[in-house]
Amino acid sequence: MLREKLTAAMKEAMKSKDQTALSTVRLILAALKDRDIAARSKGVHGGIPDEEVLSLLGNMVKQRRDSIALYEQGNRPELAQKEKDEIAVIETFMPRQLDEAAMKEAIQKAAAATNAKTIKELGAVMAWLKQNYAGQMDFAKAASLAKQSLG
Repeated sequence: MLREKLTAAMKEAMKSKDQTALSTVRLILAALKDRDIAARSKGVHGGIPDEEVLSLLGNMVKQRRDSIALYEQGNRPELAQKEKDEIAVIETFMPRQLDEAAMKEAIQKAAAATNAKTIKELGAVMAWLKQNYAGQMDFAKAASLAKQSLG
């Protein structure tokens, strides 16, 4: 389970004195705890499932990529590098990302599973992808590929 991997990674980072890994894993665990607390009000008491954890990690990577672009525009390469280092740590907990060909194949599966034929059914396709491929693809890119496929 991802939670055990995160806890073990934090202990290992402490032992090896890897400050980047330690601070990044602590950020992940803090965000995870926030989500767990928010889920309690919805009746989920055992913590959020791994699919939501993967979604959380994907969002963290996306935020850092956005920050990198801004730091590079602002001529702050040291901050951009810090964000890149954090992305490398976060991605160790995520499954392998699908390439474009695999994403197109997944979109075809989603379209077949949801009987989607037109762009109006994009929402159903994206929901199916998020349920079955959490953390494995960039959903913004998948949405544009799905629009092309359904359009």
